[in-house]
Amino acid sequence: MFDSIKIAFQYIAPKHLISRLVGKLAAAKAGGLTTGLIKLFIKQYKVNMAEAERENPADYASFNEFFTRALKDDARVICPNEQDLAMPVDGAVSQLGDIKHDSIFQAKGHDYSLTTLLGGKPELAAAFKNGKFATVYLSPKDYHRIHMPMDGQLTDMVYVPGELFSVSPLTAERVPGLFARNERVVAIFNTPRGKMAMVLVGATIVASIETVWAGTVSPPVGKNVVHWQYPSEGDDAVFLKKGDELGRFKLGSTIVACFEPDMVEFADYSAGDDTRLGDVFATLTQ
Repeated sequence: MFDSIKIAFQYIAPKHLISRLVGKLAAAKAGGLTTGLIKLFIKQYKVNMAEAERENPADYASFNEFFTRALKDDARVICPNEQDLAMPVDGAVSQLGDIKHDSIFQAKGHDYSLTTLLGGKPELAAAFKNGKFATVYLSPKDYHRIHMPMDGQLTDMVYVPGELFSVSPLTAERVPGLFARNERVVAIFNTPRGKMAMVLVGATIVASIETVWAGTVSPPVGKNVVHWQYPSEGDDAVFLKKGDELGRFKLGSTIVACFEPDMVEFADYSAGDDTRLGDVFATLTQ
């Protein structure tokens, strides 16, 4: 009963307004108040600060600085084998498996459209039909930077306006088409073995979504899909190596990774399994 009430509230709550207000608070530099909030968050969510580049909560001027904190150089090891893809985030597997033509599995009784996920762009979705997908949820305690699973040349970025439902496991089970209806940023890469899509999905109280090449993509919130294309050479070209930072969430969310057919086989993960940045995510099949 309580779960149903929580879901119903999300449909009527002013999610964008709440998220942007929280974003302003998270960006505020409030001295001792900010430090106190960070300490409370660390205690509540059992954040492992021993891994952080800056372990002392007082060293962060804003909550956003803390939430997007860098890790120590030796805190994560990127799997070295060229045939292996690196897990892009700390988090937990929501679902992974086959894309059935244009359909991606969300939860029992819920599928959603690959084409819709990628901004309603059939020309982008075509490469991934009947391929593979993996959805990974980042909880409040996790490291909130996203890294590259493999080397890739950026070809497209798409901003897709949408809702800001929570992306918690409960919401994924109850809200149809969740990841294809929330605000998101889609990045398409050419890799040595085929195309890869990395989709950064917004959520309630996500203050912003950033990429390393464009900075803050959202907010401001737009009403239209915006599509950028990138050259393979020149000053505007973007090439990232396996393990490089791709982007980050301010206040957490979910990523969806998509791969071409016959490109990868996932490591032994199941829904609910914890993930750790740099571990073997998948293996190339070609």
